[in-house]
Amino acid sequence: SGGVLDEQERIWYPTAGSLKGAMACKDFNVPEGINTDEEWNEIRAWLRPVLLNFVKSKRILLEGVTFKNSPSWCLHPLSCEDFTVNNIQVINPWYSQNGDALDLESCKNALILNSVFDACDDAICLKSGKDENGRRRGEPCQNVIVKNNTVLHGHGGFVIGSEMSGGVRNVYVSGCSFVGTDVGLRFKSTRGRGGVVENIFIDNINMIDISNDALTMDLYYAVNDFPETPIPDVNEETPVFRNIYISNVLCRGAERAVYFNGLPEMPLKNIFIKNMTVTNAKKGIVINQASQVNMENIKVEDPEAPGIQIKNATGIIINGKEYKKDSGKMLLSGNQRN
Repeated sequence: SGGVLDEQERIWYPTAGSLKGAMACKDFNVPEGINTDEEWNEIRAWLRPVLLNFVKSKRILLEGVTFKNSPSWCLHPLSCEDFTVNNIQVINPWYSQNGDALDLESCKNALILNSVFDACDDAICLKSGKDENGRRRGEPCQNVIVKNNTVLHGHGGFVIGSEMSGGVRNVYVSGCSFVGTDVGLRFKSTRGRGGVVENIFIDNINMIDISNDALTMDLYYAVNDFPETPIPDVNEETPVFRNIYISNVLCRGAERAVYFNGLPEMPLKNIFIKNMTVTNAKKGIVINQASQVNMENIKVEDPEAPGIQIKNATGIIINGKEYKKDSGKMLLSGNQRN
């Protein structure tokens, strides 16, 4: 009981101090109106620490350990090299705030193997800094292998973003299972981030009971409405997602199979999906603001009509699309860029 809402009455905070902290620390490097020890103490409910943080470290091995009930993110290696996780467990309750299991940020040469993650937020997440600070640091998260892991609950099973301003590249994900997550494979960013996400290879993924999308790539992260505004020029603040290859995905139960939503000034580019099956899906495939998307042997069971919606997209190739029953209109295409 209790708690407070923000001015828009969209977000609930457990205390007035946590709300004040959220407003004051929008840019944590330059907090507004927080100078004295008393002022910092007032917002302490917002300043929940990560459980285990490595910074600029090399040759790290986490093996056979269980981490539970982190105040905020659980594991946060930052700017590390040769980082290995093998046979660990991360367990956070579903109701905790920002309880990410593993946030690998601006790390190089990482192995995430044979582990179980049960999180209330993103489970296995790759990041590289936020907005101007991340671009200034300029350290991509790169050369990462994620293999044979299980995720039980979480906002996303495997996630890139939204803080990816230094870039994410050269990533291989294979043999992972996601059970009861909000989204299975989740790529997210927004205007202002900048950075390039590229050369991502994902293969042999199993999902069960996904609440929302089996696969999503959304460059309007945390945007609740989409007003008609002039298309901005491409600059250093424009995020880029390209050269992403996904194959051999089986999902048993999802609200929607696939959701792609790029930016008009920077569509999603060169996305390849092969051998993907989604059963018990309420909705099919949505593609908006994308270029050069190739889908081969995609099967979606029982979506509402239309099975595929394409808007503002070019170079879309869909081969071997299959439904298990008549879903009415298969393709809905709109807007002049298709």
